Amino acid sequence: MIVAFSVTPLGVGEDVGEYVADAVRVVRASGLPHRTDAMFTSLEGEWEECMDVVRRAVAAVEARAPRVSLVLKADIRPGVTDGLTSKVETVDRHLSES
Repeated sequence: MIVAFSVTPLGVGEDVGEYVADAVRVVRASGLPHRTDAMFTSLEGEWEECMDVVRRAVAAVEARAPRVSLVLKADIRPGVTDGLTSKVETVDRHLSES
């Protein structure tokens, strides 16, 4: 499964990068395949391990912020691995054909 999620601290002002970094540290320490961009972090693994990482990432931000917003989208597709890479490669292949 692939989970794309965003953890946003609320009530801490406009500059939230240091809080988001706390969440990303949790993701990186998980050892699961992941990518972080300007809006979301995508994570790949089994349901239990992905949800545990999301829960701990939220807790890391919640420890320093009075309120936390979580946006989560999941692609639950049993038997598929390396989706983080293969999905992008498929789109790139189609783009190069046109």
